[in-house]
Amino acid sequence: MTEQVSQPTQQPKRRRFLGATAAAGAAALAAPMVSVAQSPTVIKMQGAWGAKDIFNEMAEEYVKRVNEMAGGRLRIDFLVAGAVVKPFEVMDATSKGVIDACHSVPVYWYGKSKVASLFGSGPINGSDAHQTLAWIYRGGGLELYNELLEKLRLDVVGFFAMPMPTQPLGWFKKPLSTAKDLAGLKYRTVGLAADLFQEMGVKVTQLPGGEIIPAMERGVIDAFEFNNPTSDRRFGAQDVVKNYMMGSYHQAMEFFEIVFNKRVYNGLPNDLKAILRYAAEAASSSNWWTAMDNYSRDLVELQEKAKVNVIRTPKPIMEAQLKAWDVITKRLSDEDPFFKKVVDSQRAWSKRVAKYWFYNEADYKAGYEHIHGKLGF
Repeated sequence: MTEQVSQPTQQPKRRRFLGATAAAGAAALAAPMVSVAQSPTVIKMQGAWGAKDIFNEMAEEYVKRVNEMAGGRLRIDFLVAGAVVKPFEVMDATSKGVIDACHSVPVYWYGKSKVASLFGSGPINGSDAHQTLAWIYRGGGLELYNELLEKLRLDVVGFFAMPMPTQPLGWFKKPLSTAKDLAGLKYRTVGLAADLFQEMGVKVTQLPGGEIIPAMERGVIDAFEFNNPTSDRRFGAQDVVKNYMMGSYHQAMEFFEIVFNKRVYNGLPNDLKAILRYAAEAASSSNWWTAMDNYSRDLVELQEKAKVNVIRTPKPIMEAQLKAWDVITKRLSDEDPFFKKVVDSQRAWSKRVAKYWFYNEADYKAGYEHIHGKLGF
């Protein structure tokens, strides 16, 4: 009789897999937990602003939003003007990789091409800064900006933020009544505004913000503009001159330019690139809120505490500015087809957008005077 030997029953494959997984899990629980922290990508960004300027605070509002949204994977370290390069050199430094990024304005590098100033402050066409910023993001402006960067071989990626309120005509030893009063003055401004005032007979000096008051004290300049009541008060403008003229067409639609070295930017994953772009949009709103709070408060401080004579720029001066813009725009458009291309794009945008705005805009000044009384101009 043949003895039968029973064979071991083969386990199903799924059961064997689960058993192996359980064993591995038990081994993992027995082993110590080791966490490997990933170091963040660090971007060194320099601003074009002095340490006390409110523009530094506005730059830091952008940096704060990026750093918080990046969740520890990316960090921007912000440096004030002069930490690595001079204010007017930040675009070149970013393009060459000396710094990774900068927070500035296009008029600071308009010496490379006067077209640059069109992306910061150029000829009046009826649109304000808010509408012109909309042109950049919705009207083809950003594409033209990138075309300019390519023409100039600037190896950067740039975004825009903060539609700045109209910049005051500036600070003068004596109030001005007509455009003739400007003739011969040694005056500080930047960008195409320099061309504008030169057309009006002014002797223009282009200086970064931190050099303005020392130049005024030494007599290098007779008058100046920078940007807003808060920056001007922090510079100490009220300590060297007492006449502050508000309202002008020389820089009526400017914004910040936030620029990254292209190699650094392209080396980031898409989600971090998106954070850098959309943080500019978020900071744009935050910067405006900060401006409204501070600029208005500091204007009152200048009037009531520093006894500054704050006056509205007379209409004859502003009318003369418009005529000078006509001359400059035609001359530069005739000289440079790309300048004309950008101006034509802005004008096409303003013709449609500003028209809507003027038809629909409430008379806020009438509303103000109804509640608070006459302003006096």
